[in-house]
Amino acid sequence: MNATTAVLGHVASLHLHPDESGSPLASVETVELVRDKGIQGDVRYFGRPGKGPAEPFRRQVSLIEREQIAEHAAALGLTSIPPGAVRSNIETTGLSLVSLVGRELEIGEALLFLYAPRDPCAKMDAICQGLREWMMHSRQGVLAQVRRSGRIRVGDPIRPI
Repeated sequence: MNATTAVLGHVASLHLHPDESGSPLASVETVELVRDKGIQGDVRYFGRPGKGPAEPFRRQVSLIEREQIAEHAAALGLTSIPPGAVRSNIETTGLSLVSLVGRELEIGEALLFLYAPRDPCAKMDAICQGLREWMMHSRQGVLAQVRRSGRIRVGDPIRPI
């Protein structure tokens, strides 16, 4: 780990996709990330093949800030949106993820490369009508690839590299 890099944020919650599409994500305290594969136990994305035989599937992990989720809830007149409801694997606090696209983040023992803003899916409107549209334009979280395997726990620090 790079102890000289400042901590920008922390892991607020962790979530795994269920076996059945559309079912709620499972909240967990710890996840194990595997280089070029994703989150072990995440049935939706773990180890999916990429476009070429030697190329990993790019979408391995999704992240969003709890602060952004709270802004969405307030804008739509909701008291809150529960952890995991917006279907991201890692919810964070204390940093702007979209501003870090193109950079690596050290989270717990793992290293992630943030490669693109996330496109919100139609399931967001099942939470609240209008949420999908509200999440557009850099208010939706990011997608990442695993560059170094390792364990991530709720509360772990997040450092840019």
